[in-house]
Amino acid sequence: MRENVTIIGAGLGGLVLAGALCRHGIKVVVYEAEVSADARAQGGLLDLHEHSGQRALHDLGLHEEFLTLVRPGEDAKRVVDCQGTVLLDCPGNPATTRPEVDRGELRRMLLNALPPGVVRWGHKVVSVCAAEGGRYMVAFANGLTAETMLLVGADGAWSRVRPLVTDVRPSYTGISFVELRLARDDPRAHAAAAVIGSGTLMAVTPGQGILAHRNADGSIHTYVAVTRPEAWATADLPTATARVAALFDGWAPTLRAFVANGDTTPVVRPIYALPPLIAWERVAGVTLIGDAAHLMSPFAGEGANLAMLDGAELAKALIGSLDDQEAALSAYENELFNRSHAVAHHSANNLARFFGPDAPMRVVELFVSR
Repeated sequence: MRENVTIIGAGLGGLVLAGALCRHGIKVVVYEAEVSADARAQGGLLDLHEHSGQRALHDLGLHEEFLTLVRPGEDAKRVVDCQGTVLLDCPGNPATTRPEVDRGELRRMLLNALPPGVVRWGHKVVSVCAAEGGRYMVAFANGLTAETMLLVGADGAWSRVRPLVTDVRPSYTGISFVELRLARDDPRAHAAAAVIGSGTLMAVTPGQGILAHRNADGSIHTYVAVTRPEAWATADLPTATARVAALFDGWAPTLRAFVANGDTTPVVRPIYALPPLIAWERVAGVTLIGDAAHLMSPFAGEGANLAMLDGAELAKALIGSLDDQEAALSAYENELFNRSHAVAHHSANNLARFFGPDAPMRVVELFVSR
């Protein structure tokens, strides 16, 4: 463990891993394709679960600081049909063990906890290959290279590191999101906020839906979900809003406004997933965390939580077995497969609940059961 640990990707999982290793004096470098921490928006709200995401923050000594970022009441859920009829209106729970936090603020907290220079921005990976002496060579688009004895892929759905351990690739789920935003000071934002309520709005029917909430800065963040072929999702971006709006003809005007009223360029996000039972044979000196290891749809709310727990558990394994890196990686991966398989199945089942033939009533049943 005298060699660097090299992490590809400065998402939540990679930052948790880096933070835990730094706390124990292990030299680590994180390479990130983005040019800076503020290069793009980091998504909206996410709920951090007590035994995964929050547990990782406890390990880092950051849980108390995290509590200052929590958005009280944002765990409220409102489910409506396509005419806007409210089917379920659950208020926020002050005693929730899954509080909501702005993803960007959470990432910033993790970045601030790292020593300067740990994250190397503007390093987009173009290739990864085995080198002499059990090392790995990473080449970047900026012309630089790095070698390491321990390589961790925390680089998301289309991981450049994953092919070192498996040839399995993500598959399209059939659902695509069109992500829209509306600034807090936009005159239309007040009406949108009233429709949303105090937490998250879910308007779903078989095959499509509108999911919306307010960000920490008061802006409106909307995901318009549609069941369409993969080729549709990768078609001409400037026409995305018009193409989607036509799919919601007949919906209540208050709901259609979420599709029509974005004030930024829409972002089309086809939803991909790895097989729920993905696993691989141990490959010396390399492993995966987060979406690189177990990409799944977002309908279990577990992706970010699992990524953070992966980072924390990998750090524990490495710190606890400084003289036997391979034993540490083997133990970590055995637990990784065990915890991710059930969650991936749960996520796939929830995707069917949201957009299957019994929507929206199965969504109502889901939240009533909680």
